[in-house]
Amino acid sequence: KGGLAWSRAWVAMVAQTPVPENVLKKRKTQERLNAQKVAEAAEAKKAKIQKTRTIFKRAEAYVKEYRAQERQLVRLRREAKRTGNFFVEPEAKLLFVIRIRGINAMHPKTKKILQLLRLRQIHNGVFLKANKATINMLRKVEPYVAYGYPSLKTVRELIYKRGFGKSGPGKDRIPLADNTTIEEALGKHDILCIEDLIHEIYTVGPSFKEANNFLWPFKLSSPSGGFKQITTHFVEGGDAGNREQLINELISRMN
Repeated sequence: KGGLAWSRAWVAMVAQTPVPENVLKKRKTQERLNAQKVAEAAEAKKAKIQKTRTIFKRAEAYVKEYRAQERQLVRLRREAKRTGNFFVEPEAKLLFVIRIRGINAMHPKTKKILQLLRLRQIHNGVFLKANKATINMLRKVEPYVAYGYPSLKTVRELIYKRGFGKSGPGKDRIPLADNTTIEEALGKHDILCIEDLIHEIYTVGPSFKEANNFLWPFKLSSPSGGFKQITTHFVEGGDAGNREQLINELISRMN
């Protein structure tokens, strides 16, 4: 009984002891920070949900755009055939270039052009805008590269499977495992997710240069079944040079 009475007296004395002011301030600060953290987490969750909805809407819009373009081409081809005319296919805006030969007996100027094209290793591949300057550069290095016009399917498979981006001041090579990486690098160009990136590359949009520069050169495998003859032009039965739409078959064997 005496011990119990002493314990009660001790509890009562502790309860009546005033809490130091610095402890009270610390408690209030901690409560305020906790409330702020909860509010920020709720806001971040809300923003993430909104961003996900935006990404889905954009992806749907892109699918509709691609399908409309395909239907338009089919309609024009049928109309030309019905009227007995020739249909001229639209000029390609996008090229994909693969380096197929090494450095042996290479002219310094050729080596420099390959460096400018970011093709520093065998089986490296890059996207390029099809314009006069690019075509002239490719003609100078034609014996060392295979190139052509990639399809939407090829562009998508390359970026999803072998896409790496540049991040940070050191331009580190990082996999495109999260849309956050793309948004941090290209958000100012309104490219928020991987579908935005694919659309910008495939359509050669206004921010193509920034989007393409963000992508690391693709490191492809040796083609299954091998090359025919890398020292001979494609039109002569080899592998080098322009193969137009047939580049898609080569990429599928190397991807």
